[in-house]
Amino acid sequence: MNTINTTTEKEDVKINVKMKLSALWVALMLIYIYADILSNFKPGAIEKMMGGFMGPFPVTQGALLSASILMTIPAVMVFLSLTLKPKVNRWANIILGVLYTFVNIGNLIGEASWFFYMSFVVVEITLTLLIIGYAWKWTNPEG
Repeated sequence: MNTINTTTEKEDVKINVKMKLSALWVALMLIYIYADILSNFKPGAIEKMMGGFMGPFPVTQGALLSASILMTIPAVMVFLSLTLKPKVNRWANIILGVLYTFVNIGNLIGEASWFFYMSFVVVEITLTLLIIGYAWKWTNPEG
């Protein structure tokens, strides 16, 4: 006799906060990538790059190192959000979420007239606020 239950009701699966945080960092990185790629299509952007500028900043070893660190941290947080001890994980996500919220606000300087870029920044800020919110509400990470 076949006793397989064939209900059609959808079951909502509880997603662990670590998974949510990791997914938010992935989404943030994807938005960063697409914003940077589309920014290359603004008139004069390629010429500025060829002239040695990265946005409003001259390209130097220090500027490139700073940019690489700035983008490496969210990429590594994809992994660390899944593997850090819960208490450290919670505070790392809160602190870095706040830091990257300010980074995203700072990215609007000089770009406020480009609506596509403003839309990306709104999404980036929303994602970092969600990171902060999920980590903040994670009140008993050890339990």
